[in-house]
Amino acid sequence: MAGHPGQKPRIVVGVDGSESSTRALRWALRQAETTGSTLEAVTAWEFPQMYGSLGWMPPTGAEADFQRVAEQIVAEALAEAAGPEPTVDIVTKVAYGTPAGVLLDAADGASLLVVGNRGYGGFTGALLGSVSQHCTQHATCPVVIVRPTTEVPE
Repeated sequence: MAGHPGQKPRIVVGVDGSESSTRALRWALRQAETTGSTLEAVTAWEFPQMYGSLGWMPPTGAEADFQRVAEQIVAEALAEAAGPEPTVDIVTKVAYGTPAGVLLDAADGASLLVVGNRGYGGFTGALLGSVSQHCTQHATCPVVIVRPTTEVPE
C-alpha cells in the first residue's frame, strides 16, 4: 500500500451525487474497513460553461455558492452511505477544477482510487464515463471502477 511509514493507507473515492458515485462510495467504504484505510471522499466543482460567456463579470460571491453546493453533495452522500457513525476515518475534499484533474491530484500517493462508471453528464450509452476513463489512464495508483453489476453491500 502506498503512503508514508506510520500513516494509514488512503483510499480516494469520487463523489458527484449520482447513483454511480454512491455505489462507488459504498464499495470504497467497505474496502477501507477491510484494509484499515482512511477514506477520502472527493468532489470537484466548476463554473457552468455558460457562466460569464457574455464577457467579464464582476465577482458576485457565486464561487462560495458552488463550493457550498459541492460540500452539501459530499455530506449527503456520506450520510446515506456511511450513516451517522462511520466505522472508518473519513476525510472530505471539495476543490475547484475538472473532476478528473481533482481526483488525480487527490489520488497522488493514495493506495487506491475508486470511481463509478458513469456520473452526471456525458453519453448515457457509453461503457465508461470520460472521468473514469481519464483516471484509469493517468492515475499513479490502482483504480477500481464500480459498475452497476458490481456487488456492493448496503
